Amino acid sequence: MTAFLLTTTALTATVTVALPAQAAITCDTDTTGGSTFYDGPSASRKYDARFSNSASIPNLSTHTPQGAGTWYNWDGSGKNLLLVASYRSGADSQIYGIDPATGSTVGVVAIAESHVGGIAVSKGWAFVSGAGSSIRKYSLTALRDALKAAGTPYLTQVGTARDVAAASFIGTYGDSLFAGSFNETGRGTMYEYKIATDGTLTTLAGAWEIPTKTQGLTVTAGHFIYSTSYGRTNRSNLYVVKRGQKDLDAAALSCFRAPSMTEGITEYNGTAYLVYESASHLYGSDPNTLNVIPRMHKATISSLTSLVP
Repeated sequence: MTAFLLTTTALTATVTVALPAQAAITCDTDTTGGSTFYDGPSASRKYDARFSNSASIPNLSTHTPQGAGTWYNWDGSGKNLLLVASYRSGADSQIYGIDPATGSTVGVVAIAESHVGGIAVSKGWAFVSGAGSSIRKYSLTALRDALKAAGTPYLTQVGTARDVAAASFIGTYGDSLFAGSFNETGRGTMYEYKIATDGTLTTLAGAWEIPTKTQGLTVTAGHFIYSTSYGRTNRSNLYVVKRGQKDLDAAALSCFRAPSMTEGITEYNGTAYLVYESASHLYGSDPNTLNVIPRMHKATISSLTSLVP
């Protein structure tokens, strides 16, 4: 972006002051030598070399996947789940429990309608993006019972949704929840919230500046990994950002292209799992959709974070 000028006129002179501008961030688009394992054109060589196919996402004929999260030891027997949240306008949203070991869907739960752009688990709660800029919480005990039940049982949130600055996406690390804004035309902001044992969220001061068009986030000890996208005809971008600097221009980062229509991203056992909405009933049959991807894609976390050591 170019700098803009602030001009003030005095009685005898006009003074023009250059204000600082955001530096442009370059994303790697090189497809040389890339070999795709997915529909449509290659996004970038860096993407194709790191990611591969993973579990199929259910109910694409009725719902559109958005948020992704991880639930360790979900049933008390040491088994783990990937959680995917999906929406359909005018209908209940859904949460899918997917076994990362087998790729099978172990259960489907209905929840109140919202865009469900984020889902995350921490301290006995599942947090889900609610209506507007709000975050709902669900008891993990109740969610476990519902996932084990037959059919698609309805699960009610606990208490009142918590209004926050923005909840287009959600990520957690330890007892911290991170939630931020999707901004189509410029950079967004993200806040950190401390999670109490009763699921109460306490806002910490100071916002992170985040990439334009952020759709998903996973957090590691040293990095933020952002999924950004907008539009079925446009490629996505993945940003790996070293934690510490809240000013994006001051942070060490790497950006590279991904296939169109990325959404949530989550980390499980050293692997990143990335969700796409492109194969849903809204976009999959549209010839303008650049990459139609019905599966999650996966990559080792170390292959991503090594880009910004």
